[in-house]
Amino acid sequence: MNFSREKNLKKIVLVVIIFLLLSVGFYLEAFQPVSLEEAKKFKIVEIKKGDSLWKIASQLEDKGVIRSKIAFIIKSWISGKHKVIKAGEYGFYTYYTLDEILEILTQGKVLLHKVTIPEGSTLWQIGEILEKESICEKKEFLQLAQDKEVAKSFGFATFSLEGYLFPDTYFLAKNTHPIVVIKTMVDNFWKNWKEFEPVAKSKNMTLEKVVTLASIVEKEAFYNWEKPIIAAVYLNRLKKGMPLQADPSINYALKKFRKLTYKDYYSVKSPYNTYLNEGLPPTPIGNPGKESIKAVLFPAKVPYLYFVAKGDGSHHFSTTYQEHIRVIKQIRNQQTALNSNLSTNLSNRTLTNETF
Repeated sequence: MNFSREKNLKKIVLVVIIFLLLSVGFYLEAFQPVSLEEAKKFKIVEIKKGDSLWKIASQLEDKGVIRSKIAFIIKSWISGKHKVIKAGEYGFYTYYTLDEILEILTQGKVLLHKVTIPEGSTLWQIGEILEKESICEKKEFLQLAQDKEVAKSFGFATFSLEGYLFPDTYFLAKNTHPIVVIKTMVDNFWKNWKEFEPVAKSKNMTLEKVVTLASIVEKEAFYNWEKPIIAAVYLNRLKKGMPLQADPSINYALKKFRKLTYKDYYSVKSPYNTYLNEGLPPTPIGNPGKESIKAVLFPAKVPYLYFVAKGDGSHHFSTTYQEHIRVIKQIRNQQTALNSNLSTNLSNRTLTNETF
């Protein structure tokens, strides 16, 4: 009988201790004042699939998101939300209440990262950006973006989504499946294409032709005001049956954008080499922005067939091959003279320094 009383007494004591611990925990979580400086802090917590409630609570407490993991665990159990906490990377301000924290965790309101895809970026360049930002792995992204069936599922009759992942600023969660990233960018492309589709149809220009030409214009032009002129050059060459002879197409074949040599023009054996192959390359050579697409649909009314870089980002345009060669020689002579003057100035500066 005494043993039974002693056992019951221990149970009561245990219950009282647990009650006191919970009371302290809830007091700390709900009523302990937080300084203004502390309340403004933003904490990042990553919850992995399979993490226990205790581990989740410990992380939140260690990061300063909550003041009592006991209170968090009890609150989670009482509400039943411990069953639906989702894995992911989350961001919390330290003034959030337990209810707000649990709402974020159970609704999967993960932290979004700002990711900017520059105009003209290729698939592999996009993959590098995504991997650097921990959005997804480059290898897996490229496998899906260069899959014929994936492209077909998004409405494209091509073996690659090059050209159709719209360059823009996106807000993406860490460890997002690459197919979700691809869908987000393709949806953005279709959204923007709606503006140009009626114009393209009125000019009997296919989606593929517009985007492929636009991708070349994007790589060639530094200034937006030059894009309609460069687009006109390529359109004029196509009308005359001339090869495009676009350097960026060879760079794309090499998967490296660098200054080309004369040898590259005829040694790079690839369907993307527009010196060796007439017409358009098999796919776009990058993902063009709106200005480049617009330039192809609204080209300048000029007779030019050639252009050469001046060295300041702009180009000199010519109608005849003879004029084009003359301009190239003129630019080279100017560059040689500039380099010579620079070398002389450096030599004079060295001699002056040695005098002193």
